[in-house]
Amino acid sequence: MNVNLSMWHLVSNASLLVQFVLLILLLASVISWALILSKGRELKRDRKAQRAFEERFWSGGNLEDLYQQAGRTAGTGMAAIFAAGYRSYYDRDSHFTLRDSERLEAAQRAMRVTLNRESDRLETSLAFLASVGSTSPYIGLFGTVWGIMNAFRALSDVGQATLAMVAPGIAEALVATAMGLFAAIPAVLAYNRFVNDSERLINGYDNFLEEFLGILQRREQPA
Repeated sequence: MNVNLSMWHLVSNASLLVQFVLLILLLASVISWALILSKGRELKRDRKAQRAFEERFWSGGNLEDLYQQAGRTAGTGMAAIFAAGYRSYYDRDSHFTLRDSERLEAAQRAMRVTLNRESDRLETSLAFLASVGSTSPYIGLFGTVWGIMNAFRALSDVGQATLAMVAPGIAEALVATAMGLFAAIPAVLAYNRFVNDSERLINGYDNFLEEFLGILQRREQPA
């Protein structure tokens, strides 16, 4: 007796619940890969922008020119933090109404707010990848258990069970487990990589914030 164990045959002949589980896992996998590709490009762009801005900042150029350039291109990352601090410290209204220490505190607050905003941006989508990585195996396991239950339930109506009768039901159930792993493994690997890259960027932004505050503080001190 020949048994058709092709993937399409197993999925098309699976129970509705198992098919629903497979559909959920397929959608989770597709969305995860879309986020992985998008987040990977975003982090790569942020690392490149960070290196380029650091080179310009520490090249000894005029900060006003750098601010004007950052204001035109600004955007995100270290340039946004610098622009927020510079704008707050050299604000024309506060320049004559606030003491130097107050202006420094205002610049620090502005940069901290921007840093927090950048942290939130970098962490976008990571929660979804973490959820897919942690729940997909269990969703697949649920489909597997349900499929095996159906396979053994069908055997109860048969006088003599054979491997050919059991194999299709067990195979279609195990497809759910495989699909769960297929969705989970890339999500977990991408999540760990993106968390590490995001933390490195945030640490770099935080170090730059403290260094820039030190530069502003030294400017307050009389020669």
